[in-house]
This record gives sequence, C-alpha cells and structure tokens, in this order.
Amino acid sequence: MRMVGFDEGEAALDWIALTDALAEGHTLPRAEVTDGFLRRGADTLLNRAAWIDGLGIGVKSATIFPGNRDRPSVNGGMCVYSDADGTLEAVIDFHLVTKWKTAGDSLLAARRLARPDSRTILICGAGTVAVALREAYGALFPDAEFLVWNRTADRARRLAQGFERTEAVEGLREAVERADIVTLATMAETPFLEGDWLRPGQHVDLIGAYRADMREADDAALHRARLFCDSRDTVMGHIGELKIPLEAGTIGPEAMIADYYDLDSGSFVRGTAEEITLFKNGGGAHLDLMTARHILDSLT
Repeated sequence: MRMVGFDEGEAALDWIALTDALAEGHTLPRAEVTDGFLRRGADTLLNRAAWIDGLGIGVKSATIFPGNRDRPSVNGGMCVYSDADGTLEAVIDFHLVTKWKTAGDSLLAARRLARPDSRTILICGAGTVAVALREAYGALFPDAEFLVWNRTADRARRLAQGFERTEAVEGLREAVERADIVTLATMAETPFLEGDWLRPGQHVDLIGAYRADMREADDAALHRARLFCDSRDTVMGHIGELKIPLEAGTIGPEAMIADYYDLDSGSFVRGTAEEITLFKNGGGAHLDLMTARHILDSLT
C-alpha cells in the first residue's frame, strides 16, 4: 500500500496531461457512484465513492467546516482499492486529489467549450480552488489576462498579487462583461451571476455549488446558454444549480446537451463562436478516482 503526500504528487503532475487522462477515463464503462451527506449545523461530512470497471474503487471523504479560521475549512482523505481483489492500494493526500480533480474537471470542459482565442478570464472567489483555477487556466491560456473578484476584496487582492497578469476587481458586472471565460468557485447559496450580464461567445464555468440548496447562477444564465456538465448522474438531481430549476420547471432535462460520457459522440463541443456555453462542474467521485489513478500512474 502506497502513501502519496501533497508535495510528491504535485511535482509529478501537469494540467493538460490530467485532462487527457480524464477524457480517457470516460471511455471506460460508466462509473457506479454514490454520495452521502451528514450534517451538524453548517458543518458537513461528504462521502463519495466510485467503482469503474477496469480502474478500481475510490472512496473520498470530505469534511467541510466553514467556521474554521486558523486551518483549512475543507479536509478529508482519499483511498484507492484494487479492481481485481479489493485490497487497499494507496492513500493519497486529500488536498492533492481535490485540487487537481476540481480544476482539471473545469479545464477539460474549457478545452472543448471555450473559444480558443479567449484572452480575459474572470475568477469569482479567492479561496484554495480559485488559486488552482488560476494555475490550470493559465496552463491552457498562457497569454490570458486574469481578473479576480471576491466578496471580500482584500482576499482577491492577495490572490492577484501571487500571479503575473492578474488583477483584482471590485465591480462584478463590469468584470463579467470584460471576460471571455467566467469561472465561479464560491460558497454562495443563492445566485449572484446574472444571465443578463453575459455576452455572446462567453464560456461560463460553475464550480462552487455542491449541495441541493446551492446555486451561483440565475435562471437567465441557464436560458441564455447551451448547458453541459461532467455527469448527469451526479449533477442533475443532486446539485441545486440544476436540481432547483428542474424541479421548478424552469428548464427541462433536455436542456442538458452532453456530459463527459458523450465526449466521443461529438456533442460535447461549442457549436458557434457566438453562443454562450455553460458548464456545471459537479466533481463526482468517479473524477476523484480517475484523478487518483492518474496521480499514481504519474509517479511510476
């Protein structure tokens, strides 16, 4: 059984190679996935498990304690089990898997849906995920200008100071209107991205909402865009970003054009330069497993 720490894994990984591995993982049989939540007030335990025939079993436990001030608010662990005999093969640092899975998930979508000539990228949020997004999108768009917006402006400024060609901004609407790509990684429970602000040709990447009662974008954004997600099975009936408008009848299931299991069909693509594409990053356990396997393969 192998133990993989954050620094060891970080040194071996490449963002573009990871997206290739995620795409390859979706050529295997469809994953069986289960999620379980336990809550104590605002604190949450999220258990995610996946089994992919030919790849094995992955179980990731995440503890989300929003009240933490002197330590990370999200912690946990990741175990990988053999597909052949069920034995424990590896325990991998939770933060390593989460960082690369979350941003890599969005980056694979951007490779298919964002305009290749995108030059301005807006990151909404200034936490750990936002830092990973700056790294990941920077690998795909090395010449891009980055904008960072956060409800707490000081945090946006601190993030921006850590990177070249990165500017903290305070006016959200103006920043959205400037951007070619808008990526949201916040803990918002109610929508704050308004679809009326969007312009033709943009790509919207929604990451933050992970519970059934959470949303980052309003109904107008869903109506104006062509909709994609990483997995219908883990997003449509589970995450508020789509679950709420589906249950309200605001959109129908047919609005979701494709997920990653449709990559080879040719439907997971931008249709025209002028359309707005919107991707919901659900980050299911199958993506954790694919990422964990890629980490182990990168270290061999």
